[in-house]
Amino acid sequence: METKNNAIRDARTLGIPKMLLLGLQHMFAMFGATVLVPILVNNYFKGEGLSIQVTLFCAGVGTLFFHLCTKLKVPAFLGSSFAFLGGFETVSKLDTGIFKDMSMGEKLPYACGGIVVAGALYLVLALIIKLVGVKRAMRFLPPVVTGPIIICIGLSLAPSAVNNVQTNWLLAIIAFAIIVIFNIWGKGMWKIIPILLGIAGAYAVALILHFCGITNPDGSAIFNFAEVAKASWVNVPPFEFCKFDLTAVLAMAPIAIASMMEHIGDISAISATVGENYVEDPGLHRTLIGDGLATSLSALVGGPANTTYGENTGVLELSRVHDPKVIRLAAIYAVVLSFIPKFAGIISTLPAAIVGGVSFILYGMIAAIGVRNVVENRVDFTNSRNLIIAAVILVSALGFNSVGGLTFVVAGVSINLSGLAIAAIVGILLNAILPGNDYEFDAADGADAPSSGNLQV
Repeated sequence: METKNNAIRDARTLGIPKMLLLGLQHMFAMFGATVLVPILVNNYFKGEGLSIQVTLFCAGVGTLFFHLCTKLKVPAFLGSSFAFLGGFETVSKLDTGIFKDMSMGEKLPYACGGIVVAGALYLVLALIIKLVGVKRAMRFLPPVVTGPIIICIGLSLAPSAVNNVQTNWLLAIIAFAIIVIFNIWGKGMWKIIPILLGIAGAYAVALILHFCGITNPDGSAIFNFAEVAKASWVNVPPFEFCKFDLTAVLAMAPIAIASMMEHIGDISAISATVGENYVEDPGLHRTLIGDGLATSLSALVGGPANTTYGENTGVLELSRVHDPKVIRLAAIYAVVLSFIPKFAGIISTLPAAIVGGVSFILYGMIAAIGVRNVVENRVDFTNSRNLIIAAVILVSALGFNSVGGLTFVVAGVSINLSGLAIAAIVGILLNAILPGNDYEFDAADGADAPSSGNLQV
C-alpha cells in the first residue's frame, strides 16, 4: 500500500528482515538525543541524576502508549525532551525549605514530580482544544509568547555548556566539529544522526588519548571505567517514584508551555512529511493526550519528559517508509536496551567536555528555535504590544534566573518561582490583558508552530 507521494505505508510489503532494519534505523536516529538528556541532567545533579536505563525504557514504553492514544495512526517517536533541562538545573540548585539539607539524588524525584504535573497540563490543553477548538485555544499561546520563552530556555542553559567545555577544549572542539560537518555536508542517514556521530567520534579520540596516558588539563583522568566494570549485563532499570513539592512543580510545570508548542510543530511536520493531516485525524487533542500521559508516566518512575522527535521525522522523509509499525519496532528495541546495565554504564563514562561540545550547539539551537518561531510567524515588533510582551518575558526569565528566581512564603510554605516560570506566567497574562491579540492558529497545517527542539542535531 502506498501514499499519493509513492511512500510505503505498509512496511510488511518489504519483508520482515528489512522491516526490522528500518526499526533499527529509527532507534539510532533517536538514540543520541535521548541518552544525552540523562547525561546532561547527571552533570547538574553531580552524577545522581536520571538513569539511562530508565530513560530508554520510558522512551520506548511512552512511544507505544502514544501510538495507542492516537489509534496507531501517527508515525512519531517519543524521546527525551531537552526543553526541561533548565528546570532540572533549577531544582538541582534549590537550597531553601525542604531542599536545604538534601543531597542531589534526593532532589531529583521532586524534579520528576514537577514533570508529572507538566504532563497533566497537556491533558488540560487537549480538553480545551476538544471543547472550544484549536483556533480559540491557541490564541492564548501565540508566537509572541512561546517564541521568547523557547529562546530563554536555550540561553538559560548556556553557562552549563561553557563550564563543561572548559574541562577539555580539544574533545569539545572535536565533538562540535563533527556535528557541524555532518549536519551541513552529510548525506542521507549521516545527516540525520550528527549528534550520535559527534559523540562517537569524540569518544573514540578520547579513548586514544586516555590509553596514551594523556589527562584533562586539570590533571584528572579522561575516563573512569569503575562503574562499567561493576555493572551487570542484564538487570531491571532502577525505577524511582517521583515526589511532589510546590517549589519544584513551579520550576518544571511552566516549561510545558514551550514543550506543547514543540509538540504541535512536530505533529505538523510529520503531517507534511507523510501527507496526512494528523491535526484533524486522529486530532491534535489525541496527540497531546498521548504525549502528556507518556511524559507523566515517565516522570512517575524517575524518567525525563518525553516529546515527539524531529529526528525520526527526518528518517521518515529519508526512507519513504511511513508505516507507524516501524516506529513501534524502534520503541521495542529501546525497551530491550534498557535492561542492559553494562550498555548504560559505557554511555555514562562520556567525558563532560564532549557533553559540553554537543550542548554548545544544542542549547544555542533551542534558543534559535524560538527566534525561528518568531520570524516564521512574522511577529510584528513595530507593534508596541508585541514588543512589550517579548521584552518582559526575556528580562523576567534571564533576570530572575540570574538571582535564583523569586522566593516567597504562602501559609508557612516557602515557594520559589524560577525565572522561566515567572516569564511564562507574565507572558500569558500580558497577552490576555493587552488589547490587539489578532493571532490565529492555522489548524489546517499548523505551519505557525515551532518545530522540534531537537532540530535533527
